Order: sequence, then structure tokens, then C-alpha cells
Amino acid sequence: MQQIYLESMYKRGYRRLMKYTSNIAHLNKGIQETIYHRIEVIEFFDEFGLDASKKAFKVGRSTIFSWKQKLDKSGGKLSSLAPKSKAPKTRCRRVVRQEHIDFIRDYRHKHPGVDKVTIKSVLDAVCIATGMNTISESTIGRIITELKEKAEIPNYQLKTTINGRTGNLKVRGTAKKEKKLRIKDYKAKEPGDLVQIDAITIFINGIRRYLITALDIKTRFSFVYCYKTLSSNTAKDFMIRFQKVAPFTITHIQTDNGAEFHKYFRDYVKSQDIVHFYNYPRQPKMNSFIERFNRTIQDQHVSWNMSDLTDPDEFNQGLVKYLIWYNTERPHRSIGKVPPLQYFINNYIQPEKSNMLWTSTIA
Repeated sequence: MQQIYLESMYKRGYRRLMKYTSNIAHLNKGIQETIYHRIEVIEFFDEFGLDASKKAFKVGRSTIFSWKQKLDKSGGKLSSLAPKSKAPKTRCRRVVRQEHIDFIRDYRHKHPGVDKVTIKSVLDAVCIATGMNTISESTIGRIITELKEKAEIPNYQLKTTINGRTGNLKVRGTAKKEKKLRIKDYKAKEPGDLVQIDAITIFINGIRRYLITALDIKTRFSFVYCYKTLSSNTAKDFMIRFQKVAPFTITHIQTDNGAEFHKYFRDYVKSQDIVHFYNYPRQPKMNSFIERFNRTIQDQHVSWNMSDLTDPDEFNQGLVKYLIWYNTERPHRSIGKVPPLQYFINNYIQPEKSNMLWTSTIA
């Protein structure tokens, strides 16, 4: 088999080209072709001189030497020959009078949802009447966007629906969705640093009941309450009750993306300066502690007291007795085979007095 060595076929500049080709592999094809063309011009210049290069490539001496200088400064990296952006360093700034901005703001407040085309025709008439310069539709559109970002005009999209029975039109606005906070790498260090909250739906004899559950992952202190309906209002009520019985201050909570954890619930925890983490969609394993507790409460209490679910008040009375036992007597392997409240007392500051008198049950 015949072997051919590239070194034997070496010509001026070829070895350097092969050595540094890898540093332009990430560039797009057009830029790579420009770099190879400039290398070709430099090699042609070195071999045949300036006059021949000018005739062959229509490139001046200063241009060729600037390319060579870039190569030398970069240590021979071909990426240094990539063409630079031709965008101007100093861009023209939009000149808009404050009167234009004020008019657009006032007009959008009087006529919500009108677009830049509608405003343009009205604004032109005002400008002609007052002697002001007119502005383009695109400029009006950018002003509207800036006013939305500054919250100087409502930032929502209007949706019109028609009632199929009455034929009435209804216009409603859809607010911009608030970005949900994710837990990421946050770790709890103290009781109340992270409480997981969830909801369970139970069916019995055609009746639907809802349990909202909460568990502090540091101490395993837990709370449950039963409701006839599940909404953000009932979730808010649950949060208020849980704060009253918890022997520590709650600073962070974690929930799924259910509707019950929005609106009134979200507004309430925000008013209490409680950080609210949401799980990523379809990721129940992120709430693993409360999911395990949900299984425990169903196996040890709910399944044995299903008949009481028809009357939530009666069922909640039984729940209170179970929770007192769960938090003050039942040993937990994950916290050293002691009850949650005992673990809290042994390892942290003396808890505040609870309205449910958890401490009165400790022997």
C-alpha cells in the first residue's frame, strides 16, 4: 500500500492552515469561506508580490498587511481573520417629544387595546394642528411597549367572547403570567425554612372531599384539614390555621402548580413575606416528603374513618386527635425515632406556645 505524507507536499502556509482550522469549526459556512479566501490572498501575496495580488484579488497593500498583523497578534489563529460586524458603534437615537409620549399614554387609557395604526392617524392630526413633527407607526409601537414595561399603561390582551345562550359579548383581559419561583438548589437549615403543601381528593358515596396537607421537612411536623371544596380561598384558610398551630415561623413553602395555590393563597403568603416555590410541571417527586405523608395519613387514618367524611367538621375533630398523636407520640425513623415536636425541642429553640397545645401532651 502506498503511503503519502502531507509533509512531503508542503507548500507555503499549508501547515499553518491545517494546524488552526479547528478553531473556526464553530463558525458558519459563510464566515469560514471568507477566512479561507483571505488566507489564499495572503499566500498569493507572499509568493507573487503586491502587483499580482492587486490584479488577481483587487485587494490593496494595507488590507493584506492588516490581515497578516491580525494573524501574528493572535498567534496564527484563523478565527482572527473573521469579518467584524459592520454595525455602527454609535447608533442614531430616536428623537421623540414628551408631548408624543403623553398623548399615546392618555389615548391608550381612554381607548384600551387600540393599536399603533389607530393612534398614528389621530396623532398625525394633532401634530399638524400644533406644529409638532410626526412620528412613524414603528416608533409609536416602541413607545407603547416601553409604557407597558414601566406599567404606565395596562399590559394585557383583550379577549372577546360571546355567550351562546344570551348572545351577549364579554370583553375580558388576560394579565401577563407571573414567572413562578422554582426551588432549584435551596436547602432548609431551620424548622419552617421549607414546608411542603399538597392537596388530596377523596371520593366516597358520590361525595367529593378534599384534604390539604402540610409537612415541615426539617422536623416532620405535619398538619391536615378537610374541606368540602378546593379553591385558593380554602388553601388560604388552611395556611392561616397551619400558622396558628406551627411551633415555628414559616419562611418558605413549596407546592405544585394547582389552581388552589394561586390567587388568594398566593396573595396571602406574599403578604406574610413567605417565599413560595412551585414544582416543575409533572414532577411530583419534587414534593417527595409530603407525598409520603399523604400515603401515611390515608393508610393510618382516612381509610379507617371514611364514614366521617360526609361531615367535614366531625372528620376534622378526629384529625386533630390523630395529629396530636402523630406530632407528639409517634416515633419517626428519619429524625432519630422521636416524635416531631420532641425532635424540635431537643434540637432547636424552645417553641412558641401553640393554640392546639401540642406541648401539653408530651410526658
